[in-house]
Amino acid sequence: MKNLYFIVCTLLILSCTEEPKTNFEIPALLERSEKMQYFNEWSAVRSTYADLKHALTKKTNHVDALINLTNLFIAEARITGEHGHYYPAALNTIEYALQQKNISKDQKFLALSAKASVQLSLHHFKDALKTAETAQLQNPYNASIYGALIDAHVELGDYKNAVSLADKMVSMRPDLRSYSRVSYLREIYGMPEESIKAMQMAVEAGSPGSEEKAWAALQLAQLCIRYDKMDEGISILNQILEERPDYPFAKASLATVYIKQAKYKEAEKELKEACQIIPEVSFYIHLAELYKQTNQTEAFNSLIPEILAMLDDDMKHGHNMSLEYAAVYSDLLNDPDKALKYIQEDLNMRPDNIDINRNLAKIYQMKKDPQNSLMYLEKASRTNSKHPELIELKQNI
Repeated sequence: MKNLYFIVCTLLILSCTEEPKTNFEIPALLERSEKMQYFNEWSAVRSTYADLKHALTKKTNHVDALINLTNLFIAEARITGEHGHYYPAALNTIEYALQQKNISKDQKFLALSAKASVQLSLHHFKDALKTAETAQLQNPYNASIYGALIDAHVELGDYKNAVSLADKMVSMRPDLRSYSRVSYLREIYGMPEESIKAMQMAVEAGSPGSEEKAWAALQLAQLCIRYDKMDEGISILNQILEERPDYPFAKASLATVYIKQAKYKEAEKELKEACQIIPEVSFYIHLAELYKQTNQTEAFNSLIPEILAMLDDDMKHGHNMSLEYAAVYSDLLNDPDKALKYIQEDLNMRPDNIDINRNLAKIYQMKKDPQNSLMYLEKASRTNSKHPELIELKQNI
């Protein structure tokens, strides 16, 4: 009887000290469309996901697996456009990783870096800055965290700090990520030629055929198109599509060129194909712009509710889309009052951002309020930006 009593007590003690069960469920990997599978890339992603899921099934507090799964979701969100699924999945996964008692200092740095990346993607820029700063305290010698710090400072309009951080990042690790951020800042400071050169260096540093290189080449093409190098931009977009067939962002950018050239059938074809590949709301917005420009009223009217529903879905999943809403109401629906209402949230969060101020100047011009338009134009011009829309707005005052 004493032995039995001892066994029962031992079992009770063990049950009381057992780790509490978790409610964490491993988020699903969504199937990519056939045109987004890219040779062996998709099979490698599926294999990696299966390995990570297996590791987490055996041990739910496997911190390395949680961090790697988060980064996989971040990449899939960017590639597939399935933001409503992948960003909340990434945020929940990395929050769970950060809650683990067995997390090491190095793992915490990597987890905070991933969390800052998700917050930037969700347009939660102040939160992203705080997270990135906390990560930097964990490891100030890792170049990757400087990318998140730069992005957050840029979005919040703190360009001076962004430049200082970019200098540090490129000196620590001159690669695609650091060169691309140097490019952004050079454009902000009104140096388009130097911006193009930096982005060319970013492209050259990328791995052939990779999504990362295609993304950098896309930025380069858009820079060329924006600053009167149309032929170069078109050539780069075609090169992207040779390396990465059906890359939807390149097809959509090519469509914007066709619209400028009044090649509306070609533009519509490219945009519709891009929309079929991934559910990226900007593609639908460009298509609506095309319908508006070509007086396709029925097609335009049927597309607007779909665009608003997509924006609403993103908002419900924690993605701040106030700037995109403002653009829809100003550029598509000619409703500056509603546009002003939506952009106010971004203005409150980042009043020094030159893009926000440029958009406000445009909205106030629509409202026939030159005084306010001029005030925001001055704020948008404080870095000597040569953005074509900014120059056009100045000419309209």
